[in-house]
Amino acid sequence: MSKIEGVGRQRRDNTDSDSDSDRDMLATQPTVFAPGEDRLSMKELRALAPQDEAGRNRSMGLSEALIMMVDDEMLNIEMTEAFLADAGYRHFVHTDQPERAVPMMRKEPPGVLLLDLSMPKVSGLDILAAMREDSVLRHVPAIVLTSSTDAQVKLKALALGAMDFLSKPVDPSELALRIRNTLAASAYREYLGQHDGLTGLPNKQRYRKDLASVLDEALASDHPGALIHVGVDNLGRINDALGRGVGDQLLQRVAKRLASCVQTEHGGELSSEQHNPSLYRFDGDEFAIIVPYMEGVPSAAFINKLLEDSTVSFQRSGFPELFVTCSVGVSVFPNDGSEPDVLMRNAGLALRHAKLAGPHRYEFFSPQFKDLALSRLDLSAGLRHAVSRDEIELLYEPRVELASGRVVAGEALLRWKHPSGRIIEGDELMDLAGSSEMDVVLTEWLFELLMKHMKNWRSAGLQAVPIAVKVSLANMRPSDLVHLVNAALANGVDARQLSLELQQVSALDNLPAKEATAIAGLRKKGVRIALGRFGASASISHLRQLPCDEIMPDASFVRDVERDATVQAMLLGIADIARRLRLSCVACGVETAQQLAFLKKNGFEQAQGRHLGEPVTGLVFAAKWLTRGGRPVRISTPGDLS
Repeated sequence: MSKIEGVGRQRRDNTDSDSDSDRDMLATQPTVFAPGEDRLSMKELRALAPQDEAGRNRSMGLSEALIMMVDDEMLNIEMTEAFLADAGYRHFVHTDQPERAVPMMRKEPPGVLLLDLSMPKVSGLDILAAMREDSVLRHVPAIVLTSSTDAQVKLKALALGAMDFLSKPVDPSELALRIRNTLAASAYREYLGQHDGLTGLPNKQRYRKDLASVLDEALASDHPGALIHVGVDNLGRINDALGRGVGDQLLQRVAKRLASCVQTEHGGELSSEQHNPSLYRFDGDEFAIIVPYMEGVPSAAFINKLLEDSTVSFQRSGFPELFVTCSVGVSVFPNDGSEPDVLMRNAGLALRHAKLAGPHRYEFFSPQFKDLALSRLDLSAGLRHAVSRDEIELLYEPRVELASGRVVAGEALLRWKHPSGRIIEGDELMDLAGSSEMDVVLTEWLFELLMKHMKNWRSAGLQAVPIAVKVSLANMRPSDLVHLVNAALANGVDARQLSLELQQVSALDNLPAKEATAIAGLRKKGVRIALGRFGASASISHLRQLPCDEIMPDASFVRDVERDATVQAMLLGIADIARRLRLSCVACGVETAQQLAFLKKNGFEQAQGRHLGEPVTGLVFAAKWLTRGGRPVRISTPGDLS
């Protein structure tokens, strides 16, 4: 029976008596306006007309909003249309056939709906019910015009989504105010739905919508463009150390700097015919920039300007001055994709790789990033179950004094035997654990097993050597590391037999002084501190802020020392820094006799790597390298050290 595509048929079948009584009460309708009040003075009209300030958050003013009226009396519609035209509302549609109302709204949703309740064939309640079932129309504000005084009728309309009521005959002044206020509230709600509350920038939803428009233009005009994702480096550390309030302040400052940088490009070489570069708050610590046209030198200059302008400093009483940097990931369309979601994902992947390479860097998307991301995702998921499945084992690698050839220490090495047969160990495993926030769990597990091994060695009367433990600070706070070490010392581990090889030490840059000095407190107890992967994730600047006993150049230096003169010079420079600072320098990753010969020739004190001894279990390590009160065991390798 219903002509709104069947909507409301079942509801009326089940509530025939209710509908009939409702319509009986609403049978007789007066005109929409009270007699003699169908026109207002020009002064009154100006006072009630759409205000510019009310619509400032929208791309067009409230006067541009579409107002729709559904009423079976054409006189009511004509009077209302004339009044709204005088009041400044230029877009008005109507129907006196209520069965057409919902299809009309689906074709073009109005800004506000003026709805009569009592109409033949299809009632206003039926229309509200149909709107409620529509994902778009349910958000259209409806003002009900009714002469009913029955509270139950109003409750039904409210339950179906009506926003406001006006009793017939309607006072024109009140109608004007209700329309203006409803449109203003709707505009503000729309603004909140498309803007970030912290920075005021357009949000992810607006980003995706605008990107679709820019892509359509770029594909039609056959010109390139780009998405740039900007991520604040180490924001999580700042939130943990100084509180989320400080982190929010930093995000606001970065947003202002980025907005200024993007604004200067409007109308320039990065703009297309229809669009200018635009900035968005994407998610968490990320911002996004749509560049409608991006090719050649201007793009590189803009990216470098973004990196420079987004660097901010922050000083808080009692804390060191922070210098916060950003990293950048770029995807270019159409080369890297022609769909918004694909391009957004690829820009995000490029940003992740930029951050993995270190802070304050940028990367363009490469198809390899996707393959690596999928592989890393699979490995990260598997790593969370690896410990409980006994897939992780703790091995020990000997460290050798090159002058004597004797084992003077050992390094604890985690190895993951992946079900696929792949072996993941050492720095690769630490990086994977850090990116999946499993490094803390693995470190706790390592310390627990190490304490058991060292206790067994003492019980057997073996002469133990110091054991170095790789510790990533990517997700572990120094104070948490102190708790682990103190627990080991309380269980009988000699502090002099423990060395901490710190990795990802850049995380210390944004920590409060109390956290940064926690490492120094361990050193005072006799625990040796080493800067791991020096020259890669650790630099000379970290030597100034973190007292240590030894530095360990990244294994890539030894790996490339035979074929790259620049690497040779850098490795020798690191060794010279260590000597001048009276620190030990431990060469890592020695795998060939030629590498070993280079290290001996240039006066390196200690080294470790497979050429000097394969990683073995705790039992084998004890049997092979530890003695009962005697001198340290001398290694025997194909390349004699003597």
